[in-house]
Amino acid sequence: MKTTFNVLTVCGSGTVSSTMVAEKLKEVLAEKGYTIVTTEVKPTQVESYAELGTYDFIAYTTPIPGNLGIPAINAVGFLTGFDEEGFIEEVLKVIQTINS
Repeated sequence: MKTTFNVLTVCGSGTVSSTMVAEKLKEVLAEKGYTIVTTEVKPTQVESYAELGTYDFIAYTTPIPGNLGIPAINAVGFLTGFDEEGFIEEVLKVIQTINS
């Protein structure tokens, strides 16, 4: 069973919100036994990073191109606190799919 996941976190500037999502995601999933390795990028960088094939999923707070070949999860609710549980449920579904 895989316990370490590589995640692209995306925000408009590639620094502030994506870093906040990354750190919060690491903390929440560490409590569930997972290690998260993140790379923070801006939307214009998403396609080139996704093409590397080293990322398990994307957590984004700004619009990104569709059909990148890996799961992409909207993290706005996670960032703002309005739907943290929904976001984590989606992430855990992706992890479960990867591990099946």
